[in-house]
Amino acid sequence: MELLSNLALGFSVALTPMTLVLAVVGCFLGTIIGALPGLGPSNGVAILIPLSFSLGLDATSALVLLTSVYYGAMYGGRISSILLNIPGDEPALMTTLDGYPMARAGRAGDALVLSGVASFVGGFFATIGMMVLAPLLARAAYYFGPSEYFALYLLAFTTLGGITSKNQAKALIAACIGLGIAMIGMDNTTGMPRFTYGNMHLMDGVDFLVAIVGLFAIAEVFFFIENHGLNSAIGVKVDKVTIPVKDIVRSGWTMIRSTIIGFVAGVLPGAGASLGSFMAYGAEKSIAGASGNFGNGDPRGVAAPEAGNNAAAAGALVPMLTLGVPGSGTTAVLLALLMTLNITPGPTLFADRPEVVWGLIASLFIANFVLLIMNVPMVKIFVKILSVPAYVLLPGVTMISFVGIYSLTGSYFDLLLMIAFGAFGYFLRKLDVPTVPIIMGILLGNHMEDSLRRAMVISGGDWTHLFNSPISIVLWIAAIGGFVAPLFLRRVIKRPVQHAMDVED
Repeated sequence: MELLSNLALGFSVALTPMTLVLAVVGCFLGTIIGALPGLGPSNGVAILIPLSFSLGLDATSALVLLTSVYYGAMYGGRISSILLNIPGDEPALMTTLDGYPMARAGRAGDALVLSGVASFVGGFFATIGMMVLAPLLARAAYYFGPSEYFALYLLAFTTLGGITSKNQAKALIAACIGLGIAMIGMDNTTGMPRFTYGNMHLMDGVDFLVAIVGLFAIAEVFFFIENHGLNSAIGVKVDKVTIPVKDIVRSGWTMIRSTIIGFVAGVLPGAGASLGSFMAYGAEKSIAGASGNFGNGDPRGVAAPEAGNNAAAAGALVPMLTLGVPGSGTTAVLLALLMTLNITPGPTLFADRPEVVWGLIASLFIANFVLLIMNVPMVKIFVKILSVPAYVLLPGVTMISFVGIYSLTGSYFDLLLMIAFGAFGYFLRKLDVPTVPIIMGILLGNHMEDSLRRAMVISGGDWTHLFNSPISIVLWIAAIGGFVAPLFLRRVIKRPVQHAMDVED
């Protein structure tokens, strides 16, 4: 009964006219962002955070808008994957393996509709899972002390590279860079300035929104100009869109299994939608065995990764809301939004701000239906948006970034710092160093340091206090396993990709 009353509270918030409009707008913008190759949900949410502040949205409205963008981008990533063989974002990589062969076989419309239905199934049932699991995990979080939180933060960092990272060492270096940036400013304990070099603008530390917009949005502009040119545009034609009822029915159990796999992968801190997509595809390929046609246009090869990555997107919100630890790169950006709005994610969030949490969950239910309605009959419209020339797209992204950050901070120094982070992000992209661990380091660095200090104060400097409970021991083991396991599992996960490429050649 408590669950139903909380959900009723959520729908009372979500069904207000303003919130509904924001959900629809967020879904539409998110689908466009996801469809544009290379942008993805992290960049899309980072670009629109300044806009949400410029519009003066409250916490609930801003969170509804940006999570709708998040869900929409997860839906939209499949469009360029199927039609162009270019993933809209990393989780959509597995969709190219069977989606593009279906498109080449003249079934592009069927693949788009099937992927949209699979995305709906994954997102809808994973949102139910989040609704049930999040309050339980929030209650369990009351058993977490400083040593447990330190181990949890460590788990997030060690698993952040994950199976999809090309180089664990580079992910670790990026995390250390982020932790170093987090140390800039006044020391929380001593009040002494650290790494400010006498610059008064750095006394309060580096604003994580400035870093996020610079590393994601501005760096993406630089990278896009170099790789595509100002006049690049992508034109795609879809002749006919039908509803492949037989393929949807045949893929029903595939969607259910992939939803469960994706949701579990999303709940793991640092794993994200990419792992959910890879695991779902690999599991279905194994189940199908010799009877499957994976890599050559099997509809189940489209349904599995789409259900898996959308379920993981919902699952990644669970640790962010209940523990304050993002489950993916995009939820790290959303965590920055909450912290800027003076909302502290964690076990008390459900008691202190239930309208925010349950309004968000109810809005996600609505967003899934909105996206299903958008992504089936309106798919041709989203395909045409891919032909928008870059000389229109790039100035718009840049303008939103500059105006949003200046309206938020009112400081020219932050604009210069944002440009510097953009150049730094571009440099890191050239070196193939991931930027998400840097954002995680900036967001969680101070909390991790405070947890370590509190644990040492409680224990009188005894470092074994970090392993003094079953919870902390399990988290330490998971952290070590999360860092070491990808070194061995990456070959297994990438095997289906290589096999499909060999078949295509």
